[in-house]
This record gives sequence, structure tokens and C-alpha cells, in this order.
Amino acid sequence: MQHLPNSYPFVVWDYVVFALLFLVCASIGVFFAIKGRKKKTSKEFLVGGKQMSYGPIAFSLTSSFMSAVTVLGTPSEVYRYGAAFVLFFLSYTIVIIFTAELFLPVFYQSGITSTYEYLELRFNKIVRLAATLIYILQTLFFFGFAVTGFDLWGSVVATGIVCTFYCTLGGLKAVVWTDAFQMVVMVAGFVTVLIRGTILSGGSTKVWEDAYEGSRLSIFDFDVDPLRRHTFWTIVVGGAFTWLGLYGVNQSTIQRCISCKSEKHAKIALYLNLLGLWIVLVCAVFCGLVMYSHYKNCDPWTAGFISAPDQLMPYFVMDIFSSMPGVPGLFVACAFSGTLSTVAASINALATVTFEDLAYVSSLRPQAALSIHGMCGGPMLGLFTLGIIFPCVNWKGAIVGLLTGITLAFWAGIGSFIYPAPATKTLPLELSTLNCTVANTTSLLTTVAPTAAASRPLLADTWYSLSYLYFSAIGCLGCAIAGLLISFLTGPTRGEDIPPVLIKPICNLFCFWSDRLKTLLWCGVRHDSQDVSTRAELWQPPATVTAGVTA
Repeated sequence: MQHLPNSYPFVVWDYVVFALLFLVCASIGVFFAIKGRKKKTSKEFLVGGKQMSYGPIAFSLTSSFMSAVTVLGTPSEVYRYGAAFVLFFLSYTIVIIFTAELFLPVFYQSGITSTYEYLELRFNKIVRLAATLIYILQTLFFFGFAVTGFDLWGSVVATGIVCTFYCTLGGLKAVVWTDAFQMVVMVAGFVTVLIRGTILSGGSTKVWEDAYEGSRLSIFDFDVDPLRRHTFWTIVVGGAFTWLGLYGVNQSTIQRCISCKSEKHAKIALYLNLLGLWIVLVCAVFCGLVMYSHYKNCDPWTAGFISAPDQLMPYFVMDIFSSMPGVPGLFVACAFSGTLSTVAASINALATVTFEDLAYVSSLRPQAALSIHGMCGGPMLGLFTLGIIFPCVNWKGAIVGLLTGITLAFWAGIGSFIYPAPATKTLPLELSTLNCTVANTTSLLTTVAPTAAASRPLLADTWYSLSYLYFSAIGCLGCAIAGLLISFLTGPTRGEDIPPVLIKPICNLFCFWSDRLKTLLWCGVRHDSQDVSTRAELWQPPATVTAGVTA
């Protein structure tokens, strides 16, 4: 029998380790505030004077997106659904390639500070403002998920004070270097848990055997059913759309990239960041497998020791390190590092979009967080894709496309929250309480029989049961299709009026054998005349820009 207490309290050393994280983060802000006191310009504050090195930026990118959702949520997903989550390494690869080779060059060469400046250059202020408001909404929604799982008000106050402090004092440089430190803390926390958990479970071979016997190693499922929660296609294709909305056109990512010394350095930072994403993903997946091996005969969630699956990882850490004061504090610091990094990145990005754009006018889990990002990020990805790839799209098509994408994504997303997909589609794996007893008692725990399912509308088992990883794809494709259709109905934009730097001629890749065909697909954009324009030229009326390009 496995005897487990209902809770593990923090001791003094845990609080000391946890407090040190806040102290170091605040100190970094003070350091850069003192160091940069003679360079107090908006450019220095928002993009580090465009002199950042690719190393810290790579660490910062990984840290800011590997939030507490990853630290706490991914291991519990692997514990319940298996190691198919590791296929995200393919999604990340696709995302980084598209970001580095398609989106980044346009944003970097156009000399913008906020990604939403691009939308005004390409369309008009209305499109820019609409996108800015959606981004702020998306960020505020995610804040709620980023701090849930700890004491709510204590988390909000502590996170808000510390992040605001070092973001305000040190600007982007403080955010980047703090993220780099937090990345080290996250990996250290994961590695510590992996080593201790593997030893207690009987070694890596035993962990692997338990995972295999518990069906946790069934990774490649090529079922094309879009209602299935995790298959090869939902993770690789749906995950690519979701994370591309987070990376390719997200203000937080692009702001870091354009702070690099050159476009080449920015691309190196993205590809180094890919390595960091892989490392954190593998650590999180293996933590889930180790956790399953440890609790294979006594699941704390089913047994009632914890109230939600998202508490599995913290409970596991407090369990295996109960005799080692201070180490649980390291893991909580690890999880909270992700939160601090995410919130800090968002605060800095919000400061940028507010300064640059507006001056002109529940439970914590990957599904919930990625759903929110997909519902907002997918339509935004579609909007920027329309602007960068399709010269014919006008501002009316952009607005209608954005609204269409948002409507479709939120329709599917909210419906899925109200009517969760049935277990026949999510396929949670078996959990056992065979060897469970409550500490200091001898009573065997039993599971409550499931209640009768409530009546569900017709769409509940179809549209609302789509994998959460497809919400971004729905929003993106809905935006793109509607945007193209409306643009052709209302009169497409003349390519001659668009600065070449705002369009990426990807058609060159597919029709390299024919200059005539390439010219046709450019829709009049003069890529053959001049491919780079200065930011000052971009802000001129279209006729002036065209004349400058022709000359």
C-alpha cells in the first residue's frame, strides 16, 4: 500500500529559495536602470537600442513562452494522455522556420517597433487598432491562466509588483536578462525532479517499462479525425498553427527579435531558441513519465488527494522532496519563473503596443492556455499572412477577415469549454488507485460512479468537439479566405501602391522557372526594382512611395 498525506506544507527554506528568485529578478532591473540611466530613450527602453546579442534573446524567447503552463501542465498531460506531446518538437521546428524566413525579414526590414505598425503601413489605422485591441485582450486572458495554481491574490500581487518593477526600471534589457536567468532556473528545476524521481521509481529502465505497460509510449497515431484530442496531425499541423500565432506575429517575440543587432542575429536567436524549446519539452515529457511510474498504482487525483490534474506536478515534487527542505522551493521557483517570464514579456509588449499603437487614438493546463492563444492568435496570424503574402488584399478584406476568423475561433472554442469533448475522443489513459491508502488510516479508497451524462446539442459532438489545437487553424484559415473574397469583391489593392518591403514574394519559390509568372503573382509590387525601403519612406502617401521606387 502507498501511504500519502493530503498535503505537504512549505518550510522556511522553501520560502527562502522562492524569495531569492524575486530578489534576483528585481536586482537585474535595478542594474540595467543604473547602467542605462544616460540612455533614456523610447528606443532604448522598448527594443534595447537594437543592440542585443542573439544568445540572451534566444534564452529569453524560450523562457517567455515556456510558462508555468508548460512546467505544471505538460507533465500532467503526459501522465493522463501519454507521451504523444513530444511530437510538438515537429510543430516548434515548423514554427521557427516560418518565423525566421517569412515573418521576421518583413518586420525587421520595415524598421517597426510594434508589429501592429506593420498593419497601418500595409492597410490603415483601423486595421492596426482592431488588431492591437485583440492582442491586449489575448494577453489579459492569458494573465489569468499564468498565475492560477498558486495562491491567487498572493500570486497576482507578487507577480505584478516584481514584473512591473524590473520592467519599468530596466526596460527590454532587464526583461531579456531576467528571462535568461529564469530559463536556467526552469531547467535546473526540471533536471532535479527528473533525477530524484527516477531514482525513487527504480531507475530509468523501470520508468520506461512502467510507461510502456501503461500505454504512455503510444506516440504515433495517424488518425485524421479532427475530433481526436491528440494525434500526429492535431499536434503537428494544429500545433504549428497555434504556435505560429504565438511566435510568427506575436508582439512579444518580434519585439525581442528586432532588438538584435542585425536580421542575421535575430534569425540565429530564433534557431537557438528552437534548441531551448526542445530541451524544455523533453524535460516536461519525461517528468510526466516519471510521475506516472511513481503513481501507477496510486493516482493522487482519482484517489482524492488533490482536486485537479494540474496539481499533480506540485504534489509529486512535494512528495519526493519532503525530506529535503529547500528543494520544493526550487521547483515552485521553477514554475513561477515561467509565470514571471511570461508576464514580464507581456507587460513589456503591452507597453510597446500602447506607446506605439494606442497613442494614435481557471484551471491551469496546456489545453486552456493554448485554446486562448489559438482563438486570438489564429485570426491574427491570418491577418498578417494576408498582408505579407497577398498584395491584392485591401483593408476592407483585412477587417472582415479578422472578424470572421475571431468569430469562428471563439464559436468553436467557447462551445468546447461549455460542452467538453467526450472521453471517446479525448481518450484519457487508465489510472489506478489499487494501492492507495490515506496516511494514518487503513481504509481503501474507492472511486465514485459516474453520473448520467447531461443532454448535449447536436454541435456538441461535432463542431464543439474539435481538438483544441485546431482553433488557431480555424481562425487563420477563416480570416484568410474571407479576406481574399471580400478584397476581390470590393476591388483588390494595386501592387504598385505597396512598398516592396511589406510583401514577401514567396511565389518566387514555386515559380522560379518563369520571370513572367513571378511578375504576375507579385500583383504589381516592384520587387525587381527595389526590395528595401526606409521607415520614413514607408510613412509617405502611396503615390510618393511608388515614385521613389520607380526612380
